[in-house]
Amino acid sequence: MPIVHPPLPAPRPPFTAGRHGALRLLSVLVVLALAWCAALTRPAAAATGTLATDRPTLAAWWAPVHFQDVDTTGETALAGQSDYLAAYDFDGDLNGRNNWEDTGRSPLAAHVYYSVTQTQSFSYLLYVYFHPRDWSDGILDNYQEDLTEHENDSEGVLLVVANDGSAYGTLKAALTVAHSDFYSYVPSGGDFTSGAESVDGTLPLKSDPHTDGHARPFTAQQANTHAAWAETAISQVASQYNSGDGVLYYPGDTAEVPSGANDRDVQYTLTDVFTPGGMWDRRNTTSLFADPGRFAGDDSSNPYGAACGAGGVLGPAYGACDTDAANPPWAWDDHDDLPGGGYLATHPAELVADYFNWPGEPATPDTAYTWNPYLAG
Repeated sequence: MPIVHPPLPAPRPPFTAGRHGALRLLSVLVVLALAWCAALTRPAAAATGTLATDRPTLAAWWAPVHFQDVDTTGETALAGQSDYLAAYDFDGDLNGRNNWEDTGRSPLAAHVYYSVTQTQSFSYLLYVYFHPRDWSDGILDNYQEDLTEHENDSEGVLLVVANDGSAYGTLKAALTVAHSDFYSYVPSGGDFTSGAESVDGTLPLKSDPHTDGHARPFTAQQANTHAAWAETAISQVASQYNSGDGVLYYPGDTAEVPSGANDRDVQYTLTDVFTPGGMWDRRNTTSLFADPGRFAGDDSSNPYGAACGAGGVLGPAYGACDTDAANPPWAWDDHDDLPGGGYLATHPAELVADYFNWPGEPATPDTAYTWNPYLAG
């Protein structure tokens, strides 16, 4: 349709278009120019499906407060040191087969490993808790306790954060690793519900006195075998937190060593799994990994104290020590759940879609990862 212009007004007499008219026109042009510059420099609002935060900062924001129950008794306890968090190469020699022996000889400074994978809708934050020993003091009444021991131990938690346009997203759910079982949790008031697997409980939150005090996921591990849950999930662990002994770890800038078995303020540092020369890059280093899916660990004697297996005092003579028994996160597997081994780290979108339902969930999982170094080889 042709554009119809209204009739132009009759021109003003020449004497009316003088200095004042020119000033009015100049004022209008200045205002329009300022508005245009403001539009160019104003930051765009974050869109739904994005975050205004880089991945390391996001991982640091949601890094858990973590309670580690400590057992000071037993032949292989080392007065509780066998339950302290540590780096996977805490002794610095790139040899996983002497970590049992070096547990009492090298400082057990607290490290937690993390990885971030993302789709347009969610960020999946994985945190790995490493111990040089999975040990026993021969007690049968402890939940998931057994009498076998092994060198090296790796458990952890996956957090699901919605990319909702805010700086740090919204925490939606968590999955913890307790050996060959995963446990699922949802924060109070959350909108994630049971999917193919039933939600196991409410994810507690706890503030961190070393930062701005915002609420963080609160996880815990039992002593000895280091199975991980939400802090309130297992009565024995909750009881130890309330009235027993144990180490309370907070994320921080310094990898601290606990002062004892009941130190309630120890900072850990975060290390990216994909740091060059780090855990992922070292997965083919045979002194650290028996194969890419298993940490290297043996059953050799210990010239500095009790050998692996000695803690199973009620079992066979000298106990039992399994070799190459600990898995890195890309090989964690729930023994009777779908969708597959390692998916908690490598394909979290598929696994989370199997465990949970939520409002607006697509009919098929959103597997269009915008960031997933595990799949890059």
